[in-house]
Amino acid sequence: MRLAINIDHIATLREARGGLEPDPVTAAHICELAGAEGIVCHLREDRRHINDRDLRLLRESIKTKLDLEMAATEEIIKIAIETLPELATLVPERRQELTTEGGLDVRRHKHFLGDVVKDLQNHEIEVSLFIDPVPEQIEAARAVGANKIEIHTGEYANAHSERDQKTQLENVHRAALMASELGLGVNAGHGLNYLNILPIKQIRGIDEVSIGHAIISRAIFVGLERAVREMLELIR
Repeated sequence: MRLAINIDHIATLREARGGLEPDPVTAAHICELAGAEGIVCHLREDRRHINDRDLRLLRESIKTKLDLEMAATEEIIKIAIETLPELATLVPERRQELTTEGGLDVRRHKHFLGDVVKDLQNHEIEVSLFIDPVPEQIEAARAVGANKIEIHTGEYANAHSERDQKTQLENVHRAALMASELGLGVNAGHGLNYLNILPIKQIRGIDEVSIGHAIISRAIFVGLERAVREMLELIR
C-alpha cells in the first residue's frame, strides 16, 4: 500500500495570515524525503488554500507523483491540461464546505464525466474518480473510462459506534474488491488517521491511501518528516 500526502492544510495555515509561510511546496519535498510516494493538492475554484503558483512549483519540483484533486470545471480542466499532473482526481466541490463532503455522482453525470475523462486522458493524464463505496458508482466509473477510483472513507472515519464503523469498513472492503475485479486501480482517502488506518491497511485491493489532515496535525507536535514516517510504519 502506497502513501500519498495531501498538503492542502499547509497552505490553509499560510492563508490564515496571508503571508508566505509555511510553504506547501517545501512541505511536499519533506514528505517525499520521508518516503511518501505521491503528493496530493486540491486546486479549488476559490483558491482558499493551494493557488496557481503552488501548483506550478509543485509540478516543476516534486520527484514522485502529483495528484491534482479538482472539480470538473472548464477553468480547472484547462489548468490541469497545462500542468500535466500524473493523476487528476475528480471530486465534487461546494464553496461553502470546509472539506470535500462526499463522492461524485458519476452515474447521474455519466456523459459529462465521460467527456472530461477522455479529454484528460488524451493529454496523458490518468483519471481517478472520488466516489462513495457504492456498487452503482463503481460501475459508472468503469463505464466512463476512469483509470482509478478513490473510495471516500469519510463515513467510515466519522462512524459514531463500533457497529457503524464495522458496517462502513465492510462497504469499503466490498467496493475495493469490486473495483479491482473490474480492472480499476483503487485509492482511498478522507478522514483517515493513525488509528483508523489499521483496518484499512488490511484490505486487499487498495493500492494507495491519501492522507492530509491527520499527518499535518501530527506534524505540529513531532515535525512533518517524523509524522510521515510514523504513518508509513503503520501502513507497511
